[in-house]
Amino acid sequence: MKILIFLTLLTFSITLNAQNANITWGDEFKLKKGSTDLEVMHTDNTGVYVKESHFALKSYFVIAASVRESATLTKLNKDLKEEYSNNFNKELKGKEYESFFFLKNKLFLLATDYSKKEKTLTLFAAEIDKASGELSGEFTEVTSWQKDDKKEDISFKATYNADSTKMVLVSTIEGREKNNYEVRQFDDNMKALGKPVAISNEFDPKTFQLEDVVYTSAGNVVLIGREYEYQEGKKKRNKFLDFKNYSVRIYNNDGKQIKEINTAINAKWLVSTKVMQLPAKDLVLAAFYSDEKRGREINGMLVQRINPLTGDIISTSQKDINTAMISAVEDDNADDDDDESRKERKEREKLEKIQNEEDGFSKYMRFRNFIYTEDKGLIILAEKYNSYTYTTTTYQPGSGTMPGRTTTTTYRVFECGDIMMSKIDAAGNIGWLNIAPKQQREVIQTSSGGSTGLNFSFFRGGFNWPFYAGYGVLPGTHSLNIIFNDHKKNDNVLQLGQKVKKISYFRKSECFAINLNTTTGKYTRSNLFSNREVPTAMPRLSSVLGRDMYLIGKEDRILGKTKIAVARLTIK
Repeated sequence: MKILIFLTLLTFSITLNAQNANITWGDEFKLKKGSTDLEVMHTDNTGVYVKESHFALKSYFVIAASVRESATLTKLNKDLKEEYSNNFNKELKGKEYESFFFLKNKLFLLATDYSKKEKTLTLFAAEIDKASGELSGEFTEVTSWQKDDKKEDISFKATYNADSTKMVLVSTIEGREKNNYEVRQFDDNMKALGKPVAISNEFDPKTFQLEDVVYTSAGNVVLIGREYEYQEGKKKRNKFLDFKNYSVRIYNNDGKQIKEINTAINAKWLVSTKVMQLPAKDLVLAAFYSDEKRGREINGMLVQRINPLTGDIISTSQKDINTAMISAVEDDNADDDDDESRKERKEREKLEKIQNEEDGFSKYMRFRNFIYTEDKGLIILAEKYNSYTYTTTTYQPGSGTMPGRTTTTTYRVFECGDIMMSKIDAAGNIGWLNIAPKQQREVIQTSSGGSTGLNFSFFRGGFNWPFYAGYGVLPGTHSLNIIFNDHKKNDNVLQLGQKVKKISYFRKSECFAINLNTTTGKYTRSNLFSNREVPTAMPRLSSVLGRDMYLIGKEDRILGKTKIAVARLTIK
């Protein structure tokens, strides 16, 4: 019955009751076995571009094989029908896939090649013909880095400048005595603009973690990092790194520091910080703060407007967060999911014992979105977020002459909670601040037989997980819609203090929208559709074009390959 419903959805669009919403599902296509990432990475007038990452065979030996990361680019037309799908394995022969990169109206494939003899890593780029999905030319060298010692590691990240018209390449060579960073810009022909900005600081590399880099329109570079300090453990000689404070520094194009922003403001301790630039205007620093150095809760939010040329503070505004009303959380146990397997139930109960619970408006808040409004204000969205791993070991007894077998499995847990919504006016003042409760938990098996070795930092963000938890944003006129999966019993949950049902079985979830008035801060909540009847939606991995959101859905099947489809969601 479910398959028949799904096939119907693939052919017709559905007009949803909530807010005159309409969703249209496109044709389904198969998902490659062993996929690690999946997202609608870009949408424009030429079509919808979907990325699927996986591991491909690099070389084969009699006793072993090596793999490399690869990705498939799939393009859909305006009717959500597949136009092409290309994994570029042939073109990438001898190179390592790095990423797809959209710049202005162009699409590039970035790849690297490492020379052991020269200890040199070279970055290449090739433009992709968006109409055919084929490379329009040969790979050309973008830049290269050389190590002094083979024990050093070269890390880099391709991102955008303040107005997204240029590619910014941030790199570092780890393993040296001092932190070192190189920042440079490239145009849409992958040609370097100006000289590289070389930056170093005095911090011990073991006690400093780069979190973000902003290349301003004035040509200055802002580095945001987290400082740590060693603390004594419970046992003698046991030391651990403890978060100390944020470091926010502004450098000119010669790599000279011109300003360090004071992050110890009014005896507040910043626990999460984000810097971004308004279009052709000031820098905005947004931060959550705690009244205590190692406080478990967030007590408020602070916003500063900063001159991007001099680094001078133009204005400071802060707003306390009332944590007196805390939402109680209920688990989505087997009472609601009567077909929960014994194995799923056992894993859920085990996870309940080891999870990292917080008692209030948690310090694990992450800034997610900065959205400009028609009245020259700024909407800031943040989400409670925590991620950790746990490992289980099982033993299967042998029989006869066959020995027993021990299997170790590692899982990564993603907990995405409350959504904070706030408005910054044109003068830089915090107008209003609201919190909508939610509690999502997604568990992904990352390995069987060993550790994942995941390392999350500015340069190594790990896989693009989670799939179903988190949220996406669809802007409107004087409003915006926050799209997310949730438990059906949370349809009337809007304020802190209300009981929240935790959702972890997303195939049985509902897709909701919070409609936020960007002027008044008032908001409502509505049910868009049920994931029981369609491929489970991934709002966080969506892309927006105009008034339409393109989101991907995945249906896992016991028999046969997993199928995915893309939907167009419109809310008027």
